[in-house]
Amino acid sequence: MFKKVKNIDTAFRHIRGFTMLIIAGSILLSCFALYKSFSLVSQMQDRIYILANGKALEAYSAGRKDNIPVEARDHVKTFHQLFFTLDPDDKVIATNITKALYLADGSAKRIYDDLKENGYYAGLISGNVNQTIHVDSVAVDINEYPYKFRCYATQRIIRPTSITTRSLITEGALRNVSRSDNNPHGFLIERWATIANKDLKTTARRY
Repeated sequence: MFKKVKNIDTAFRHIRGFTMLIIAGSILLSCFALYKSFSLVSQMQDRIYILANGKALEAYSAGRKDNIPVEARDHVKTFHQLFFTLDPDDKVIATNITKALYLADGSAKRIYDDLKENGYYAGLISGNVNQTIHVDSVAVDINEYPYKFRCYATQRIIRPTSITTRSLITEGALRNVSRSDNNPHGFLIERWATIANKDLKTTARRY
Protein backbone atom coordinates (compact mmCIF):
# COMPACT_ATOMS: atom_id res chain seq x y z
CA MET A 1 0.00 0.00 0.00
CA PHE A 2 2.79 2.37 0.99
CA LYS A 3 4.75 1.41 -2.12
CA LYS A 4 1.76 2.25 -4.29
CA VAL A 5 1.36 5.64 -2.61
CA LYS A 6 5.07 6.29 -3.05
CA ASN A 7 4.85 5.48 -6.74
CA ILE A 8 1.87 7.82 -7.15
CA ASP A 9 3.78 10.63 -5.34
CA THR A 10 6.82 10.09 -7.52
CA ALA A 11 4.69 10.14 -10.67
CA PHE A 12 2.94 13.29 -9.46
CA ARG A 13 6.29 15.04 -8.91
CA HIS A 14 7.42 14.02 -12.37
CA ILE A 15 4.22 15.30 -13.93
CA ARG A 16 4.47 18.55 -11.95
CA GLY A 17 8.09 19.04 -13.00
CA PHE A 18 7.26 18.30 -16.62
CA THR A 19 4.30 20.71 -16.47
CA MET A 20 6.45 23.50 -14.98
CA LEU A 21 9.03 22.89 -17.69
CA ILE A 22 6.38 23.21 -20.38
CA ILE A 23 5.01 26.41 -18.79
CA ALA A 24 8.49 27.92 -18.53
CA GLY A 25 9.21 26.99 -22.14
CA SER A 26 5.90 28.52 -23.26
CA ILE A 27 6.68 31.76 -21.42
CA LEU A 28 10.15 31.97 -22.96
CA LEU A 29 8.74 31.24 -26.42
CA SER A 30 6.03 33.89 -25.97
CA CYS A 31 8.59 36.48 -24.83
CA PHE A 32 10.81 35.68 -27.81
CA ALA A 33 7.84 35.96 -30.19
CA LEU A 34 6.85 39.34 -28.69
CA TYR A 35 10.44 40.60 -28.98
CA LYS A 36 10.69 39.57 -32.64
CA SER A 37 7.28 41.08 -33.37
CA PHE A 38 8.25 44.44 -31.90
CA SER A 39 11.57 44.35 -33.76
CA LEU A 40 9.80 43.58 -37.03
CA VAL A 41 7.28 46.39 -36.50
CA SER A 42 10.11 48.81 -35.73
CA GLN A 43 11.92 47.80 -38.91
CA MET A 44 8.77 48.14 -40.98
CA GLN A 45 8.22 51.66 -39.68
CA ASP A 46 11.60 52.63 -41.12
CA ARG A 47 10.50 51.53 -44.58
CA ILE A 48 8.38 53.40 -47.06
CA TYR A 49 7.08 51.82 -50.23
CA ILE A 50 6.51 54.02 -53.25
CA LEU A 51 4.37 52.86 -56.16
CA ALA A 52 5.96 53.86 -59.45
CA ASN A 53 4.91 52.52 -62.84
CA GLY A 54 3.06 49.65 -61.21
CA LYS A 55 6.08 48.58 -59.15
CA ALA A 56 6.55 48.91 -55.40
CA LEU A 57 9.89 50.53 -54.65
CA GLU A 58 11.29 50.55 -51.14
CA ALA A 59 12.52 53.82 -49.68
CA TYR A 60 14.28 54.21 -46.37
CA SER A 61 13.57 56.96 -43.88
CA ALA A 62 16.47 58.80 -42.26
CA GLY A 63 16.88 61.29 -39.47
CA ARG A 64 17.13 65.01 -40.07
CA LYS A 65 20.76 65.01 -38.95
CA ASP A 66 21.76 62.45 -41.58
CA ASN A 67 20.31 64.57 -44.38
CA ILE A 68 21.49 68.04 -43.32
CA PRO A 69 24.40 68.34 -45.82
CA VAL A 70 22.30 67.12 -48.77
CA GLU A 71 19.24 69.21 -47.92
CA ALA A 72 21.34 72.29 -47.14
CA ARG A 73 23.14 72.16 -50.48
CA ASP A 74 19.88 71.66 -52.35
CA HIS A 75 18.26 74.56 -50.47
CA VAL A 76 21.09 76.90 -51.42
CA LYS A 77 21.04 75.65 -55.02
CA THR A 78 17.27 76.10 -55.32
CA PHE A 79 17.45 79.64 -53.93
CA HIS A 80 20.14 80.72 -56.40
CA GLN A 81 18.35 79.15 -59.35
CA LEU A 82 15.15 81.00 -58.48
CA PHE A 83 16.83 84.32 -57.70
CA PHE A 84 19.09 84.41 -60.76
CA THR A 85 17.01 82.66 -63.42
CA LEU A 86 15.28 85.60 -65.09
CA ASP A 87 13.42 86.17 -68.35
CA PRO A 88 12.38 89.46 -69.96
CA ASP A 89 8.92 89.13 -68.43
CA ASP A 90 7.86 90.97 -65.29
CA LYS A 91 5.50 88.16 -64.22
CA VAL A 92 8.22 85.51 -64.52
CA ILE A 93 10.65 87.70 -62.58
CA ALA A 94 8.08 88.37 -59.85
CA THR A 95 7.18 84.66 -59.57
CA ASN A 96 10.79 83.47 -59.29
CA ILE A 97 11.83 86.21 -56.87
CA THR A 98 8.80 85.59 -54.65
CA LYS A 99 9.63 81.88 -54.41
CA ALA A 100 13.29 82.70 -53.70
CA LEU A 101 12.48 85.16 -50.91
CA TYR A 102 10.61 82.45 -49.00
CA LEU A 103 13.98 80.68 -48.67
CA ALA A 104 15.98 83.61 -47.27
CA ASP A 105 15.76 86.42 -44.75
CA GLY A 106 15.79 90.18 -45.24
CA SER A 107 19.34 90.18 -46.61
CA ALA A 108 18.06 88.73 -49.91
CA LYS A 109 15.11 91.16 -49.94
CA ARG A 110 17.49 94.12 -49.57
CA ILE A 111 19.58 92.93 -52.53
CA TYR A 112 16.43 92.52 -54.60
CA ASP A 113 15.20 96.00 -53.65
CA ASP A 114 18.57 97.53 -54.57
CA LEU A 115 18.58 95.81 -57.98
CA LYS A 116 15.01 96.87 -58.62
CA GLU A 117 15.67 100.47 -57.60
CA ASN A 118 18.71 100.60 -59.88
CA GLY A 119 16.57 99.46 -62.81
CA TYR A 120 18.21 96.05 -63.25
CA TYR A 121 15.00 94.13 -63.86
CA ALA A 122 13.55 96.87 -66.04
CA GLY A 123 16.72 96.67 -68.13
CA LEU A 124 16.28 92.92 -68.61
CA ILE A 125 12.73 93.43 -69.85
CA SER A 126 13.43 96.39 -72.14
CA GLY A 127 16.58 94.78 -73.55
CA ASN A 128 15.05 91.28 -74.05
CA VAL A 129 17.76 89.76 -71.87
CA ASN A 130 17.65 86.25 -70.42
CA GLN A 131 19.70 85.30 -67.40
CA THR A 132 20.43 81.72 -66.34
CA ILE A 133 22.63 80.23 -63.67
CA HIS A 134 24.42 76.93 -63.14
CA VAL A 135 25.41 76.12 -59.57
CA ASP A 136 28.81 74.46 -59.78
CA SER A 137 29.18 73.55 -56.10
CA VAL A 138 27.98 74.41 -52.62
CA ALA A 139 30.21 74.02 -49.56
CA VAL A 140 28.38 73.74 -46.23
CA ASP A 141 29.99 73.62 -42.78
CA ILE A 142 27.69 71.65 -40.46
CA ASN A 143 30.14 71.65 -37.54
CA GLU A 144 28.80 74.97 -36.28
CA TYR A 145 25.25 76.31 -36.16
CA PRO A 146 23.96 78.31 -38.00
CA TYR A 147 25.55 76.37 -40.87
CA LYS A 148 27.79 78.56 -42.99
CA PHE A 149 27.86 78.00 -46.74
CA ARG A 150 29.60 79.26 -49.83
CA CYS A 151 28.10 78.86 -53.30
CA TYR A 152 30.07 78.78 -56.54
CA ALA A 153 28.07 79.33 -59.71
CA THR A 154 28.28 80.41 -63.34
CA GLN A 155 25.87 82.91 -64.87
CA ARG A 156 24.96 83.31 -68.53
CA ILE A 157 23.47 86.62 -69.61
CA ILE A 158 21.96 86.21 -73.06
CA ARG A 159 21.43 89.45 -74.97
CA PRO A 160 20.13 89.78 -78.54
CA THR A 161 23.68 90.27 -79.84
CA SER A 162 25.96 88.57 -77.29
CA ILE A 163 26.28 86.05 -74.48
CA THR A 164 28.22 86.99 -71.36
CA THR A 165 29.51 84.36 -68.95
CA ARG A 166 30.10 85.47 -65.36
CA SER A 167 31.42 83.77 -62.26
CA LEU A 168 29.41 84.19 -59.06
CA ILE A 169 30.45 83.43 -55.50
CA THR A 170 28.10 84.04 -52.59
CA GLU A 171 28.07 83.11 -48.93
CA GLY A 172 25.72 83.10 -45.98
CA ALA A 173 24.38 80.94 -43.17
CA LEU A 174 21.49 78.50 -42.80
CA ARG A 175 19.06 78.50 -39.89
CA ASN A 176 16.49 75.80 -39.16
CA VAL A 177 12.83 76.76 -39.60
CA SER A 178 9.58 74.82 -39.99
CA ARG A 179 9.04 72.99 -43.25
CA SER A 180 6.25 74.22 -45.49
CA ASP A 181 5.10 74.10 -49.11
CA ASN A 182 7.05 77.31 -49.74
CA ASN A 183 10.12 76.03 -47.87
CA PRO A 184 10.26 72.22 -48.07
CA HIS A 185 13.83 71.90 -46.77
CA GLY A 186 13.15 73.78 -43.55
CA PHE A 187 16.14 76.15 -43.83
CA LEU A 188 16.36 79.94 -43.99
CA ILE A 189 19.33 81.69 -45.60
CA GLU A 190 20.76 84.47 -43.42
CA ARG A 191 23.36 87.18 -44.02
CA TRP A 192 23.47 86.40 -47.73
CA ALA A 193 26.12 88.37 -49.59
CA THR A 194 27.92 88.32 -52.93
CA ILE A 195 31.66 87.77 -52.61
CA ALA A 196 32.58 87.94 -56.30
CA ASN A 197 30.72 88.45 -59.57
CA LYS A 198 32.94 89.09 -62.56
CA ASP A 199 32.85 88.60 -66.31
CA LEU A 200 34.67 85.58 -67.69
CA LYS A 201 33.99 86.02 -71.38
CA THR A 202 31.63 87.60 -73.88
CA THR A 203 30.89 86.01 -77.23
CA ALA A 204 28.92 87.40 -80.14
CA ARG A 205 25.76 85.58 -81.14
CA ARG A 206 25.61 84.23 -84.67
CA TYR A 207 22.43 83.94 -86.65
